[in-house]
Amino acid sequence: MKKIINHPESFVDEIIESLLLAHPQWIKPATEDHRALVRADAPKPGRVGIITGGGSGHMPGFLGYVGEGLCGGVAVGNVFSSPSSEQIFEATKAVNGGAGVLYVYGNYGGDVLNFDLAADLAEAEGIDIKTVVLTDDVASAPKDRADDRRGVAGMVFAFKCAGAAAERGDSLVDVARICAKANANCRTMGVGLSPTILPAAGKPTFTLPEGEMEIGIGIHGEPGTHRGKLESADAIAERLTGQIIGDLAAPKGSRVALLVNGLGATPLEELYLLYRRSAKLIADEGLKIARSYVGEYVTSLEMAGASITVMLLDDELEALLEAPARSPFFRDGTES
Repeated sequence: MKKIINHPESFVDEIIESLLLAHPQWIKPATEDHRALVRADAPKPGRVGIITGGGSGHMPGFLGYVGEGLCGGVAVGNVFSSPSSEQIFEATKAVNGGAGVLYVYGNYGGDVLNFDLAADLAEAEGIDIKTVVLTDDVASAPKDRADDRRGVAGMVFAFKCAGAAAERGDSLVDVARICAKANANCRTMGVGLSPTILPAAGKPTFTLPEGEMEIGIGIHGEPGTHRGKLESADAIAERLTGQIIGDLAAPKGSRVALLVNGLGATPLEELYLLYRRSAKLIADEGLKIARSYVGEYVTSLEMAGASITVMLLDDELEALLEAPARSPFFRDGTES
């Protein structure tokens, strides 16, 4: 696999340096090592701060959602590795405007441990902390163990709803409630067509024979629920959307948001083919698509594949999705 990089060991730090050079109007460093980044206007007095974080390699995941109406800061780990508790703590202090801080991150062991440690540090300094762990990946655990599921592309909707609530001045309790509600209303399934290559290791995170696909694969290459011959776009959409709809169990007439997300090496044209069939299946279930998103929102370096996320809406969540948001990689509800 050919990569446009300099030195593997400096890959993450050079990415962060590049983002700071390209987008100084949106983000700034909170620490000397630049592994904690915050909104350029942080802290926002009287507003809840929102901190996310995780491993690098998921752009625009995590780093790309720091901005107006989204997250207030991010802690950045190495590729597919958790940030440290100290980096999370530094980001927390930098966004704290006196109204408390919400932690929002995916359900992965290292992230859970280090965010919990950072919460202890923050609370010792008088900063109120609440946490929402994201769990939208249908394939990673059965419905009766939904709290054990991984957090994947549904994070985009959680960031958007929580960020809009914080931007308008909601309390920490309400921002956390809205974020948890958004997470509970999201379901995601993914398909992998090729592995990703870790820059430092120079080898794939998993193996997948030529001409095969893996349904339910995780964003770090975690095993899925089915491996077999590559199928058509319509067949893949039916596999993913069918499981999502069955798990979500939305009443007929409900409004939903639909996100088709590329994992890093799949053309936009192919994502739209998945959207086409998924939208038809959703309509056949008597559901109405109120908001549509197609593109790369949470990637896995150069993994070929995609994920589909469906979020059940109500008036509260739909209004928050429609609110303005601006960041280096996200524009919604406002002029760019």
